[in-house]
Amino acid sequence: MLQPKKQKFRREFRNRSGLKGKSMRGNKVSFGTYGLKAQAAGEITSRQIEAARRAMTRFIKRGGRIWINIFPHMSVTKKASEVPMGSGKGVPDHFVAQVRPGRVLFEMEGVTPEIAKEAMKLAAYKLPVQCKFIDINVK
Repeated sequence: MLQPKKQKFRREFRNRSGLKGKSMRGNKVSFGTYGLKAQAAGEITSRQIEAARRAMTRFIKRGGRIWINIFPHMSVTKKASEVPMGSGKGVPDHFVAQVRPGRVLFEMEGVTPEIAKEAMKLAAYKLPVQCKFIDINVK
């Protein structure tokens, strides 16, 4: 699963205000021919990214090429069960990528449009945000 090699600080604020508005960066397909674009804001965990990647890779039977355009930098903490209030913030539990609407999450090339659309649909089922398939050949 994806996670940063090194961090400046172990614990971060959630910064949910960072999910407001549309994505200004990463909103165009830049590497492949097909893309999966987020339609809503949300946090995607490293497990969900890996599950989507596996679903696409298995469907295209290791043909073509896939790019992942998001990375889970932000750590999310969790306190142990039955711990009383107070006593500080919990320990880092998992990592998430914050996604705004319009962000291209995955890109693909080297397969037919039908296979790409179905593979991206399977990947979208694994993600907590609504997504849309985009093809740069169709205007």
